[in-house]
Amino acid sequence: MSALLKKYFPSRLRRAESADGDTASSAPVEEQLDVKQSKLTAESESLASKEVTTAADPDLNPGGLSFEEDAAGGMGRHLGVFSCTLLIVGRIIGTGIFSTPSSILGSVGSVGASLMLWVLGFVLSFCGLFIWLEFGTMFPRSGGEKVYLEAVYKRPKHLATVIFAVNAIVLGFTAAGCIVFAQNILIVAGHTAGRWVTRGIALGVIGFVTLLHGLTPRLGVWVMNGLSLFKIIILVFIVISGWVVLSGHTRVQDPHANFRDAFAGSSHSSNDYATATFKVLNAYAGWSNVNYVLNNVKNPVRTLKIAGPLGLGICAVLYLLANVSYFAAATKEEITKSGVTVASLFFRNVFGARAQKALTVFVALRNVITITFAAARINQELAKEGVPLPFGNRFWASNWPTGKSPLPGLIIHLIPSIIVIIAPPPAVAYPFILDVEGYPSQIINFFIVIGLFWLRYSKPNAPRPFKVWWPVAIFYLAAALFLLIAPFLHPANGKGDTPPLPYYLYCLVGIAIMATGVLYWGAWRIVPRWFGYEYVPRKETLADGTVVTLFSRKKIE
Repeated sequence: MSALLKKYFPSRLRRAESADGDTASSAPVEEQLDVKQSKLTAESESLASKEVTTAADPDLNPGGLSFEEDAAGGMGRHLGVFSCTLLIVGRIIGTGIFSTPSSILGSVGSVGASLMLWVLGFVLSFCGLFIWLEFGTMFPRSGGEKVYLEAVYKRPKHLATVIFAVNAIVLGFTAAGCIVFAQNILIVAGHTAGRWVTRGIALGVIGFVTLLHGLTPRLGVWVMNGLSLFKIIILVFIVISGWVVLSGHTRVQDPHANFRDAFAGSSHSSNDYATATFKVLNAYAGWSNVNYVLNNVKNPVRTLKIAGPLGLGICAVLYLLANVSYFAAATKEEITKSGVTVASLFFRNVFGARAQKALTVFVALRNVITITFAAARINQELAKEGVPLPFGNRFWASNWPTGKSPLPGLIIHLIPSIIVIIAPPPAVAYPFILDVEGYPSQIINFFIVIGLFWLRYSKPNAPRPFKVWWPVAIFYLAAALFLLIAPFLHPANGKGDTPPLPYYLYCLVGIAIMATGVLYWGAWRIVPRWFGYEYVPRKETLADGTVVTLFSRKKIE
C-alpha cells in the first residue's frame, strides 16, 4: 500500500512532510522523526480505505456514484479479517458439501470422476478468486460483479447494471438452503416431509433471517460468525471420522471398496460433466462474498487479499477430505440414493441412527444467514445506482428502520425466495435451482474475465494493488466457455438429472432471465425517447447518510 501511495499520491505525502518542517527549528531531531512517522502512518491508514484506482484515473469510476458517496451510510467499516474469512467460509460451507456429493456422483458415474470434479472445482474457484481479487482491490466497494461490469461495459449506459440487477434479484434467493433445512428438521422429528409442511418451515426460516439482519444487524454478524465456526467443526469431525473409518476400526465392513477401480462406470457425456461441474462450483460459491460488502470492511484492500485465499483454502481442504470420508463410509449405490442428506447417511453408517439424527440437526444450520447478508447489500447497491424499482429507489436504497442495515434490500431478497419455495415441488426444485443459478452466473463470469483482458489492454497503467497471472485468467475463461456450451450437448442418460424437465431447460431459463434484463433496460432507456422524454439523473442524500441516484423524467427539447 505504501508503494502505491508514493506512486499515485506523492503530493499528500509531501504535504505531510512539509507540515513537519514547520516545527523543525524548535523540536529535537528524534521528536521530529516521531511526529513525521506518526503523521505519515495516519495518512497511509486514511488512504488505505480509499479507492486508489479511480483517484488516479477518474474515467474508471464504475456507475454514477463516487467512492465516498457509495460508501456513505449504514454501519460503516466494522468487518475485519476474522469476520471476512468467516463470511467466506460460512457462505461456502452449506448445502453443497453436505448434500450434493450424491447428485454429482449420480451424474458422472464413478467415485474417481467425482473426486476429480471436486479438485477441478477447487482449481477453478481459486482462479476465479484471483481474478476477483484484482477487480476487488481496484474497486474496493460493495456490489461485486455489478461494480466490475459497470467499470468495463460503460456503453450502452446502464445496460450491464440492469442485466445484472434482473439476474441478482430474480435468482438471488436462498430457497434451496431453506428447503433442505425444512427437510432435515422433519427427518429428525420423525415426520414425513410433506410438500406444504416443508414449505411452511422454509418460509419461517427465510422470514426469521430477514428480520435478524434487518432489525439486529450486529447480532446477525455474531450469529454468522458462530455458525461458520460451528460448520468448520462439523466438517473437521467428519474428516477425522473418515480417517478412523479408513483405518478399519468401525462398523463399516470394507471402507476401501470405492477406491478400488475408482473410475469404473464413469460417464462419457460432456453434458453430464458440465452439469455436475455447475453443482461443484455452486458448492464452492461464496469465495467472492466479501466483494459484495466491501463498504463495510476495514482496510478493504488488505483484508480482501488475506481473507479471500484463507477462507477458500480452508474450505477446499475440508471439502476434498470430507468427500473421501463419504466414499469410505458408504457404497456408491447408497450415496446415489441418499438424495440431499448424504452427510446424514455418513453418520448413520459410522455411528448409528441416533448420531444420524443429531448430525441432521447440525447440518440444518445452513448458509442461509450468510447468503442473505451479502445479497441484501447487492440489492441496496443496485437501488443506489438508480435501477428503476417499484415504489421508488429511496426506500430500497435506505437502511430503514435502524439506519444501520438495509432491511429494504433484504425484502427484495425475500420476495423471490418465497416464490421459489412455494411454486415448484421441493423434490424437483432443489437440483433444478442449483442448475438455474449456475448458468447465468457463468455468463456473467465470462464477461467479467473478458473485461479483465480489456482493462489490461485499454488501461495498462491503472493502479492494481493485486494482479492475477495471465495463464490463470485464460484457464478460467476457457472453463467458463466450456460450461456455457456443454450443457446443450445430449446427456448419456438422455434426460439429465432433473426429470421430467428437459435437460437443457435450466440453460434456457437462465438465458431468458438475462434477456429480460435487456428488455427491461430498453423499456427504461429507449422507449421513453419514442415519446419525447428521457430520464435525467440526480443525487440525493437520505436521512441515514446513504447517497442514492434518482432519475426524473424530462422532455427532450
